[in-house]
Amino acid sequence: MAEMDTSSGGGHKKGPGVKKGKKLSTRIDLTPMVDLGFLLITFFMYTTTMSKPKTMEINMPYKDEKITEEEQTKIKASTVISVLLSKDHRIYYYEGIGDDPTKPPQLNVTYFKPKDGIRDVLINKKKAIEEMKASGALGAKDQATIIIKPDVTSTYEDLVNMLDEMSINDIRVYAIVDITPVDKEFIQMTEQANGVQ
Repeated sequence: MAEMDTSSGGGHKKGPGVKKGKKLSTRIDLTPMVDLGFLLITFFMYTTTMSKPKTMEINMPYKDEKITEEEQTKIKASTVISVLLSKDHRIYYYEGIGDDPTKPPQLNVTYFKPKDGIRDVLINKKKAIEEMKASGALGAKDQATIIIKPDVTSTYEDLVNMLDEMSINDIRVYAIVDITPVDKEFIQMTEQANGVQ
């Protein structure tokens, strides 16, 4: 009896021309990508300009102790708006200088807002001055003058915003002065009358 050879795996034989396909490796070498990343970072660091600190230049008037009262520049009360910066971003303002204790000014309140804010107050003041110039009540050199008086309860942001309003509305004559005790009383009386804490 003849024996059967079962070592060929079921009797299938490979032909002499058939080769088994090679599996290609799918691994990607990322080492060059790391180098490229560092090169790009270095490039952007050298070509980028660093942000410069933003500063605002304020030209304060020179205080000469020897100047006489007659030589001082006088401003007309009709061209002046006094602005009092207070807490909670409130802005109190009144027409004139407020130097007459017998006639306390009418204090109004506003905020930094797009409509009916301090910007509208400044625009209306400039228009009123132009009308007074046209009627001859003011001279050609008279212009809107803003006196800014920040209270201790106001913020630095409010002062910067107020200076921005001077630039936006092209108001060239303005001054930052210390708030007076009289102005503080005006604010307290107005807040008490309106029930503001």
